Amino acid sequence: MVLVSLFAALIAVLGLIPKIDLPLGVPITMQTLGVMLAGCILGPKRALQAVTLFLLAVALGLPLLSGGRGGMGVFFSPASGYLMGWPIGAFVTGLMMSAMSTATPRSSAISAFFASAIGGLLVVHVFGVVGLVNIANLTWAQAVTGTLVFVPGDLIKCALCAIVVHTVARGLPDWRFGD
Repeated sequence: MVLVSLFAALIAVLGLIPKIDLPLGVPITMQTLGVMLAGCILGPKRALQAVTLFLLAVALGLPLLSGGRGGMGVFFSPASGYLMGWPIGAFVTGLMMSAMSTATPRSSAISAFFASAIGGLLVVHVFGVVGLVNIANLTWAQAVTGTLVFVPGDLIKCALCAIVVHTVARGLPDWRFGD
């Protein structure tokens, strides 16, 4: 329970880093890094719980999203698909991490990069595109094109996640990633 709460708080803290607003209606934030870290470090079940706890706090009105946003209205904004993708993305990241090698710090970092790219990037963006089509009334082509602007930054977040996982693996060699 402590780790779940800690990672929900980490996602909230990452929201303190100022967002970059885009014309698409979906800001660039660092909070996706928290989703990736939760999946890689906590595993699928606890990562899902952590991100769900965070989103529940946001739904209750706490201004925890980047830019001080919160409340039910954010779930009806163009960013809603991405937000709904966070728990699933964290879960998939954890599943991928549990299926890959974590025998050494280096292999843990490589696994974390690929797990976060699949769960924290691909899965979240699929949900985001669906949200843009349904909420922002974009065409599929417009939504896919629009979400591509996030990919370079998200790949940097995947690399940061891998660095953190490498550090955790070196400092806590008995840590079981993806469990």
